[in-house]
Amino acid sequence: MNLRISLLLSLLLSPFTMTAYATDPPAQWRASWPATDFSKATVDFGEIRSGGPGKDGIPAIDAPRLVPLADYTAADDKEPVVGLVINSEARAYPLRVLIWHEIVNDEVGGVPVAITYCPLCNTSVVFERRLEGRLLDFGTTGNLRHSDLVMYDRQTQSWWQQYGGEAIVGALAGKRLRVVPSRLESLAEFRARAPGGKVLIPTDPNARDYGASPYAGYDRSAVPFLYGGRLPAGVEPMMRVVAVGDHAWTLPLISKAGKLVQEGVELRWRAGQRSALDAARIDEGRDVGSVQVTRGGADVPHVVTFAFAFFAFNPSGVLYTESGPLRQPD
Repeated sequence: MNLRISLLLSLLLSPFTMTAYATDPPAQWRASWPATDFSKATVDFGEIRSGGPGKDGIPAIDAPRLVPLADYTAADDKEPVVGLVINSEARAYPLRVLIWHEIVNDEVGGVPVAITYCPLCNTSVVFERRLEGRLLDFGTTGNLRHSDLVMYDRQTQSWWQQYGGEAIVGALAGKRLRVVPSRLESLAEFRARAPGGKVLIPTDPNARDYGASPYAGYDRSAVPFLYGGRLPAGVEPMMRVVAVGDHAWTLPLISKAGKLVQEGVELRWRAGQRSALDAARIDEGRDVGSVQVTRGGADVPHVVTFAFAFFAFNPSGVLYTESGPLRQPD
């Protein structure tokens, strides 16, 4: 079944309410997650809902295959990748792969990292997998909170919010992973800054229809899939925004200006990156461009996400639009 259809059916068939604060986990959680400490949580359990696939139903990549950039021919120059450079080692993780796996456990430049991508929020975030002397690796729970990927670590079975990197359920609840600066950029941009880099390729090229997007048309939809929260006021829910902490800028604002310097960061837009959530084939997606976010010439951790997701995780945040700053009513 097409994944978009599966998501829509799940939306229609799975009831969701936030009328009361839920502190007791559903019985099926305890059955499926016997090692998770549900007595420790930082969020309302009622905010967490099934995304359709179960635990590891969307399989993380644990032994990534990489090829030299010079040998990579699977994608055109405009296809989106998560570009990562650590200690002079450069790697690109194409969304044509990440859209099917969502998490890659890897080590780059001697640093253990998790490269993550949530299609429903369009958030690509790279985390360091070391936490207080412990090495973690991550998988998918099959659950969502505010339409965003909920991960889990295999060492403690704690659940982690991909947006922000906080453990929300389990023994590590309240802990936060360090975000590693990365870029959501075109393959051409990655090649220009790291010609000697490597690119992730599928472990089994026949396991998925790599290059296809199971979320065709999603970023042009009126509302997000599997989202039970309040939609933002004054902005389209699926408007792309670039967020640095609790400040964000709409993509139209940045692209019109070309360059913005605000809130201590510099944002630069350039054309040439396709949306992975637009057409049935990623190489046919429309051009949404790329944004580079720096401070003093160094990359700053940020996310390119949708307006609904920014406000869901930053309810007191400020979104800068072409019409001026936008805040949400209490």
